[in-house]
Amino acid sequence: MKDFYKLIASGFGSGWLPLAPGTWGAAVAAVMVIPLMQLEPSVTRLILTVLIVVFSLICAKAVDVFAGEWEEDPRHVVADEMVGMWLTLVGLPLNLLNIGLGFLLFRFFDIAKPLGIRRMEAIPGGWGVVLDDVLAGVYANILLQVLNLIITT
Repeated sequence: MKDFYKLIASGFGSGWLPLAPGTWGAAVAAVMVIPLMQLEPSVTRLILTVLIVVFSLICAKAVDVFAGEWEEDPRHVVADEMVGMWLTLVGLPLNLLNIGLGFLLFRFFDIAKPLGIRRMEAIPGGWGVVLDDVLAGVYANILLQVLNLIITT
């Protein structure tokens, strides 16, 4: 079971890549969304919701399971970035423009940590690792929703 937690928490190994593992994790999540562009919006929302819930639970659990072996917010744990990236895209038309802009917006909020995002890291255990990326994804989603409204009107 530990190998399973490591595989998911590391974003299928992308978290072990050198230089900016969080960016790699978000990029893997963005690439995983591309095949969903062909599906009905209601189906994509359902799939994204399932991915968000499952990866959030596994990521939080993995950080807790490996608490003695890993540092408090291990760099190679990027499933939280994947969750944030998917949250960025929920409820939006899935196209390459939204995926690309969503990636950039999510990474901005994840790195800069404005508007209370940094405070989420103070939550103990694995949920503190996950929830800052959840909030970054929510902010990126709101901004991307507004941009889509502006572009389509």
